[in-house]
Amino acid sequence: MLDISKFTDKSIKQILTKLEKKTEVNALLPGGGILHIEKEVPYLIIYRKEDNDEGTSRLVISEASYIIVGDEDFEGYKKFLFEVSSMLSPLFKTYMLFEIYAGESGSNTFMIKAPAKKFPTALDTLKKELEEINSVYSGIYLQTKIKDTPRRHADDDENLMDVDVAKECGAVLVSLEVPPVYRTAEGELYPVFFRGFKDFLIPAIHKFIYDYIRVQTTYEVPSYTALGRQSLKDKVFEIDKKLTEIESSYQFLWLVSPSNIHQIKTTFFDSNYEDLLDYHYRLLPIDPDLLKRELYNLKIEEIDDPAMSYIFREKREELDHQITMLSERGTRNFFYSSIRLYKGVDRSLCEEAQQLLREVDEVTSENPDDELIDALGFSSMARKEFDYFQQQDENFKSRVHIRKDVNIMMVSQGELYLPEDYKMRKKESLALIQHEVGTHVLTFHNGSRQPLQQMKIGLADYDPLQEGLAVLAEYLVDGLTANRLRTLAGRVVAGSALLDGGDFREIFRLLMKDYGFSDVRAFNITSRIMQGGGFLKDIIYLQGLVQLRAYLQEGGELEPLLAGKFGIKHTKIIKELTDRGVLNTGVLRPSYLLTENTKEKLNLIREGLPLSKMIST
Repeated sequence: MLDISKFTDKSIKQILTKLEKKTEVNALLPGGGILHIEKEVPYLIIYRKEDNDEGTSRLVISEASYIIVGDEDFEGYKKFLFEVSSMLSPLFKTYMLFEIYAGESGSNTFMIKAPAKKFPTALDTLKKELEEINSVYSGIYLQTKIKDTPRRHADDDENLMDVDVAKECGAVLVSLEVPPVYRTAEGELYPVFFRGFKDFLIPAIHKFIYDYIRVQTTYEVPSYTALGRQSLKDKVFEIDKKLTEIESSYQFLWLVSPSNIHQIKTTFFDSNYEDLLDYHYRLLPIDPDLLKRELYNLKIEEIDDPAMSYIFREKREELDHQITMLSERGTRNFFYSSIRLYKGVDRSLCEEAQQLLREVDEVTSENPDDELIDALGFSSMARKEFDYFQQQDENFKSRVHIRKDVNIMMVSQGELYLPEDYKMRKKESLALIQHEVGTHVLTFHNGSRQPLQQMKIGLADYDPLQEGLAVLAEYLVDGLTANRLRTLAGRVVAGSALLDGGDFREIFRLLMKDYGFSDVRAFNITSRIMQGGGFLKDIIYLQGLVQLRAYLQEGGELEPLLAGKFGIKHTKIIKELTDRGVLNTGVLRPSYLLTENTKEKLNLIREGLPLSKMIST
């Protein structure tokens, strides 16, 4: 980082030379000033260091190009702004100096000062976006005005650049006076409101700048979402790493599943579906209180990047819920926490599940001619898929584990685990390969190649999309069976019954008598929904498929969803971070995208294909 104690021809030349070489510029400037320019862009956000101005500087420091003007060498700052404008304006046709400052205490007006006739559409965009705040936050009643004046700064401040001087160096001057509603009259910040206010204001400013760039300059940028910082601060990576460590210190699903499920099933069936043993759970390897202390010692409030702040706050809340639930296993409170974590069962989802169960009958007999493969055969198929991945990325590494102490097929930390005695039909194996390897292993690896560890572990509420993608993959390779789809629907119906007060026996009988499930399938669904004291996680499989179907019908693209582990709700943030260069596109593509009928099948979904018609015969 450059340390500029005074602006001189030499020190200004140092900065300009870095810009000429297209390298990132970070500099400490006179009087506590700061300069950050990631790359040559046709604008510079300006904030003047002020006493008793809590919060306002944080409106600019997440920008890709900003300067904080210190309280010394004011003439030097004026000269620097002239020189940087003179250098960069020929590259882009013009160069915007955009100053942000706080209005007087009690102000309720965003005041935009700008040459209104030069770019009216961009100014109208900013005014419209700022006025939206009243629909986001009720009760603050803010207004927005555009003022065409040559004095484009706070009334009590001196010009950083006169309009006539700006014309000489190819600059255009704009300022935004922000009503300081984010702090008290005494200057104390409202931290929660300020966070939301900042997250609202920054995209509004970016939309204005994007419109200005698109119309007035030669600079090319794909969208307003690409205007944020590309390089993340060290604090972001520290918190990302710590959140990952906290989540990795316990296996949530393992710890909330019963350790005696085999005995429960045997006793229940031997007693003609009457006797039910208590669920037993494994001892906790962590102290929930200490883990929560670690979680809330993370200073996420210091992250000024709106996208990263949102991702981290959301993840912390999810981990908080999970840790609480580990302490509540076997109690009614576990169920209440489960409702909060998985958001209950939406009525429309329940209706979709019920319709599916009415339209699709359970298949009770299997074709004796169907070829069976065992764990070794499936392992061989998985390794072929691994070879395909390694052809795309030599850094790909994964293994298959065949073990006696595993009772279900699963992917953990990007590696595949198989029960030693596992057997399946060949047709099912093709679907399971794309479910487990083509989705879960692939997204783990793609996430591991991202700068953020959260992308391989999973952003908050990532499971529905993951499982939706995995089930879609089964459909795309002609492996989605009637019983598989019925099981997903049965889990939703069971979750709804649980919310209505049903107990184990009532839900089991509901599935058998009302929906035609065999006793084994009804037990498997019920025993999973009742673990912990009532666990709604299983609703996410059908929920994820329904959400993914709606996303595709609205024109969403499939492949960007495979760049890591995140939710449908994160698609805009993931696009923003990808546009900014913070995240990468996925390095691996699943083999099912190469099949001839994939595009046709996706088009059928986009055209409204019912779930019951996704079944492979």
